[in-house]
Amino acid sequence: MKASAQQNLPPSVKPNWIGGHFGKFRRNPTGFLTELSKLGDVAYFKMGGQHAYFLNHPDLVRDLLIVNAHKFVKGRALQRAKSLLGEGLLTSEGEAHLRQRRMIQPAFHREKIKSYAEAMTEFAAKMANEWKDGETRDIDKEMMRLTLQIVGKTLFSANVKDEADEVGAALTTMIEMFNYLLLPFSEILEKLPIPQARRFNHAKETLDSVIYGIINERRKSGEDKGDLLSMLLTAQDEEGDRRGMSDKQVRDECLTLLLAGHETTANALTWTFYLLSQNPEKEVKLHEELDRVLPDGKIPSIEDLPNLKYAESVLAESMRLFPPAWALGRLAVEEHEFNNYKIPKGALVLVSMYVLHRDERFWEDAEIFKPERWLYENAVKEANQKFVYFPFGGGIRRCIGESFAWTEGILLLAALTGKWKLRLLPEQRIELNALMTLRPRFGMKMKIEKR
Repeated sequence: MKASAQQNLPPSVKPNWIGGHFGKFRRNPTGFLTELSKLGDVAYFKMGGQHAYFLNHPDLVRDLLIVNAHKFVKGRALQRAKSLLGEGLLTSEGEAHLRQRRMIQPAFHREKIKSYAEAMTEFAAKMANEWKDGETRDIDKEMMRLTLQIVGKTLFSANVKDEADEVGAALTTMIEMFNYLLLPFSEILEKLPIPQARRFNHAKETLDSVIYGIINERRKSGEDKGDLLSMLLTAQDEEGDRRGMSDKQVRDECLTLLLAGHETTANALTWTFYLLSQNPEKEVKLHEELDRVLPDGKIPSIEDLPNLKYAESVLAESMRLFPPAWALGRLAVEEHEFNNYKIPKGALVLVSMYVLHRDERFWEDAEIFKPERWLYENAVKEANQKFVYFPFGGGIRRCIGESFAWTEGILLLAALTGKWKLRLLPEQRIELNALMTLRPRFGMKMKIEKR
């Protein structure tokens, strides 16, 4: 797209001489998008040579993700992520994406999730028993370790406990390198013997080694364990190709779900514990519910979920303020119009859950942690339908593991807070690190206190 071809540009902030708004965006993505949101529902910015538009209204988000979704494909961020994830569910497009989604969907049906719940609470109870009164833990790392073990067990029937730290470190490297993948010419930088490229390649080799090891072991045994991995290994193309999936295709799907299936829930829980530590009166309400529903330290089960309404509300409110997936982008494959602004083919369109979830036009006391706002019937569903709340995205690319994440998040929160209170260390700095997901920049060191 040529700038001269674009008439009537939306409002913007002053760009830098070099790179347009890329530097501002890179330094503080959520702050930059919040600044743009003050200019109107559609704003313009420029990422190097890429013309970009920021949408900040629920109706426009619905238009982008549902009504005119066919005019857009995944943005540069996820296109570049193919160098790590290959052609997995997150990065594929069109018919290939629909086929993959249909193939994977049975692993997330209601009955399957019921069967996963036992593993979720088993691992959470084990962690709760490991913690000691008065000790300090890196809660962000603890949650990563916990959710990684759960996704390994539930989706791949694999015990990744021994490799959890190594796999977790490799996945963290990948997440941290995500912004590096967005740099101009990163396709070239990736092939040079520079420290970032070496770190990236080492992490990729670590993950490949673990995942191909799991695949090889299962192929060798020939056992159908009824899990996602078995579904992938026995899958056959609907068009009649009976060769099934190659190991590379299975690897791409496994790595995508391993990353997405543990990273987002771990971040959601980390921010939830932070918010509870800063709002003790809400924590008291949560404890009152847990004592009523789970007396005498009972371990929660999936049957308890309907009665854990306040726990669900705490998690929903945490994901409103700190959505793990904080933004999403699309590239226009044909011209479209938002609020009388023509978006040309090739332009990037960005929306941010983080910004819209805190918009005072749609949320009373938008910056305040109020789980009570979710206590009425179908509150989350209604907010999702209005697109004022969309932590799992929307449309045909809505997160396939949403039910898994809700079940896991509530059960883990109940199991851990049923036994412990977590207190933020006074010296712990809190700052956002908006990478592929919304992480705490300086970690989350907390003191464990017995209830």
